Amino acid sequence: MNAWPLLSTLVFTPWVGAVLVFALRRRVPDSVVRGLTVLLSLSTLALGACAVAHFDPAVPGMQLTEKHAWISALNVHYHLGLDGLSLVLILLTGIISPVALYGTLRAVRCPAIYGALFLVLQGSALGVFVALDFFPWFVFWELSLIPAFFLMKLWGGPGAGRAAYQFVIYTIGGSAFMLLGFAALYAAVGTFDFVELAALARDGTLAAKLGGTGAFWPHAVFLGVLLGLAVKVPLFPFHTWLPAAYAEAPVGASIFLTGVMSKMGVYGFLRILWPIFPAPLQAAATPLLWLALGGVVLGAYAALKQTDLKRMVAYSSINHLSYCLLALFAVAAAGRANPAASAAALSGTILQLFNHGLSAAALFYCVGILENRSGGPRGLDNFGGVRTAAPLFAGLCGIAMFSSLGLPGLNGFVGEFLIFRGVFGLAPWAAAIATLGLLATALFLLTFWQRVFHGPAAGAGVNFRDLDRDELLTLLPLVTLMFLLGLVPQLLAGLINPLVTTWAATLP
Repeated sequence: MNAWPLLSTLVFTPWVGAVLVFALRRRVPDSVVRGLTVLLSLSTLALGACAVAHFDPAVPGMQLTEKHAWISALNVHYHLGLDGLSLVLILLTGIISPVALYGTLRAVRCPAIYGALFLVLQGSALGVFVALDFFPWFVFWELSLIPAFFLMKLWGGPGAGRAAYQFVIYTIGGSAFMLLGFAALYAAVGTFDFVELAALARDGTLAAKLGGTGAFWPHAVFLGVLLGLAVKVPLFPFHTWLPAAYAEAPVGASIFLTGVMSKMGVYGFLRILWPIFPAPLQAAATPLLWLALGGVVLGAYAALKQTDLKRMVAYSSINHLSYCLLALFAVAAAGRANPAASAAALSGTILQLFNHGLSAAALFYCVGILENRSGGPRGLDNFGGVRTAAPLFAGLCGIAMFSSLGLPGLNGFVGEFLIFRGVFGLAPWAAAIATLGLLATALFLLTFWQRVFHGPAAGAGVNFRDLDRDELLTLLPLVTLMFLLGLVPQLLAGLINPLVTTWAATLP
């Protein structure tokens, strides 16, 4: 326990900031509101740095914990804590949020309301990453839908209304199954605490309370929780809401959706399914592995067929996050067969979460710049020769593309290499099939690069304006981190290696 509630401060500062920004909306100029919103969003990065300073990577358990009784009648606690996984995602949120706001806030109408909703979304995501009791965790999980819905519907494109409703209906539908699953867990063991539930799962008490390892109820509860998380990632074939949502959302919201919110689902797999349902997850691992391969391969080939650049990047996100699920399910299927390969796959998964957040955020922002310059169109055939007119923009966008492609020397390579190294040691056939996704990724990203940036100037590429100061300052931090983490990946890996080693050693 800590005298200073660092994690509570981390979570609630954006919410307090949202109230402040909303209250000042008619009292100060919009320029002040924009600056204040970005400054408040930066609080996550500053407090995340404090968390790093107080964090000991050698301790695999939860650190900086806060635990207080909340609803005694239900044994619900306000319980927060973090480990290496949580810390990595906090740092990612601290980078993506101010970048998304700084790069897009000047172009939106009603910046105070937009900024307030964005800060609420940011705080909700942080709550998901640090809550250790299902009740507050689920509150944060569901609260994130409200600002995301309004950002999408009020500031999105022509089809934003339909996309926003589809996004919410899918996610709430999945959450309903997850809520039922945890209600069954509570009825069986009387606690919502993730740490306690994981301990009960390790000693076999949880399965016994639900009727035994081979009984119906452990697998039924597992399936309910799985559905809730599968929709969020999303796991193929629960992905159909994502392309429309990402394409119709405003650019800043798209950046946060792909950079942070999609990571909430994978985080749930690691924080909930992995420790609480080890036996059902292992039993279902092979069919889940095939679904993950569907996301890897079909997601990439769907991206290859797109002419709308935003939908192309959206399908690319399905492909890249499916690599994470591929690794998790391969480890679950193999169990203790190859601890070294399992550790590599798990390390790659966490690094991929962070690195994909950077590259996808940069790509969505670059597509937003193309859309802004053209006055709306954002298709492959609406541009040509942009590199000649805007070499700085072309260079930075190209770096983001090659990071997403997994070029050695850039951050995207590290996570994907570890994932393939691990999966090949656990399920070589799955790794072989997944390389088809790598091929398709190369094809659609190089098609994007060739059609938009090369050749004679055409369409909106004629007299294309290069980056202004704010656009450059938005992309530079992301590109700098792509190089830094590609060349010195241990900066991030050092925070998670002991945790991953512990996970691999305790596989069922």
